[in-house]
Amino acid sequence: MSLERQVLFWFAALGAFAAFLWLLNEILLPFVAGMALAYLLDPLTRQVERTGVGRTVSALIVTVIILASFVLIVILVAPILGSQLFALIENIPRYMERLQSLISEPNKEWLTELLGSQMADPGKSIGGLMSQGAAWLAAFLKSLWSGGRALVSLFSLLIITPVVAFYLLCDWDRLLATVDNWIPLPHRATVRGLAREMDAAIAGFVRGQAVICVILGVFYAVGLTFAGLHFGFLIGFGTGIMSFIPFVGALTGFVVAGGVAIAQFWPDWVSILIVFGVFGVGQILEGYILSPKLVGAKVGLHPVWLMFSLLAFGYLFGFVGLLVAIPTAAAIGVLARFALRQYLASPLYTGVGPR
Repeated sequence: MSLERQVLFWFAALGAFAAFLWLLNEILLPFVAGMALAYLLDPLTRQVERTGVGRTVSALIVTVIILASFVLIVILVAPILGSQLFALIENIPRYMERLQSLISEPNKEWLTELLGSQMADPGKSIGGLMSQGAAWLAAFLKSLWSGGRALVSLFSLLIITPVVAFYLLCDWDRLLATVDNWIPLPHRATVRGLAREMDAAIAGFVRGQAVICVILGVFYAVGLTFAGLHFGFLIGFGTGIMSFIPFVGALTGFVVAGGVAIAQFWPDWVSILIVFGVFGVGQILEGYILSPKLVGAKVGLHPVWLMFSLLAFGYLFGFVGLLVAIPTAAAIGVLARFALRQYLASPLYTGVGPR
């Protein structure tokens, strides 16, 4: 097959994949979540299997343990998160009024000079910016809702996902062997090498970053709670979960916690600095200990590319898009680097024809 036909084939396959997601995204969520869960749990299943237990029993043991752990965490954590979330939503107007009053006090002439004469009323300007940001966030969340219908199909997600994950874990090696047999023989070595690169990028980031999110979520929740911050457990836990996207989670949590801390503690600078110090320690923990050990620097997923992929796929395909964003981004990154290597070795770049 010529190069042009290969390129046309893969572009057609990519288009068919996007159309498949767009047409069936309302029912795909539990199945895609089950595939993702099976991928994450396969190494643990292999560890259990090495003890002499069969693959089916190993998959059952791992699935039951993970499901029981999830249910236990939900029972313990969900009531706290739910109560703090509702309380935070009720108190947001009061916090906003408090922050705007602090910004627009008469003794804040330096702020007007810093922002310029066009922002003579900084409280109103910041309020407008916050309103625009809230409108954008609401539109994005609405796209996730309408694209995935995740909450509507919550029952099917909780029931179908573990079943799909269990069956995929049982047949994981057989599935890989089947897909491997579909690869054209002349390109099998190349495709296998690219698949290993994709697996290393996806596994290195997703599994490592998931552990980092859990550790940071516990750290921020405990730290902000002991710092006396209102809704500290909710903000800290949410910051840890959002830390799946590098820098975005920590920045979002810092802004939210900082705003609540200023509205709550002002003018007690010591308490405010303690809240900021929790985030400083968390960033040191993540940047110098957790990320180098658990993720590494060579997973091939740049934070900017990761953020773009999550936003784009989430907007287009809802929660299903969020689940496939990272594997797709990793695959595109690996293929782009392979194409670049091919280009740098080609006569088009070197100017030297084949001998």
